[in-house]
Amino acid sequence: MSDDVVSTAARAAAERLSPDLGPGLAAEVETALNAQQAPGNDQYFDPVSLGSLIVSVVGLAWTIYTDLRKRKSPDPEAGVAEAVRAELSERGQDDPATQDKITKVIVIEVVKAAA
Repeated sequence: MSDDVVSTAARAAAERLSPDLGPGLAAEVETALNAQQAPGNDQYFDPVSLGSLIVSVVGLAWTIYTDLRKRKSPDPEAGVAEAVRAELSERGQDDPATQDKITKVIVIEVVKAAA
């Protein structure tokens, strides 16, 4: 199930972010998802591409979201958003406006895909 949620959320996030981050984002996400699912491949295709970043951050967000839900956190979305922002900063996404947009979209899409 987690692969389905990550794939669904990553595709939806790419669709929503494409107008702001570029029309090739959906294709980059598909490439990253396909590379991730290739036998024997536990790395994403291109660690520098925005699509790979989206897929890996969605995977992180899903892991944190499910953990916080299991712990019955009163606001799992806030915990996920905080972790996503930290991960984006660590990976060099320093523009606050872009970081906020990516964070909001990823959190929304992970929660929707989990439902």
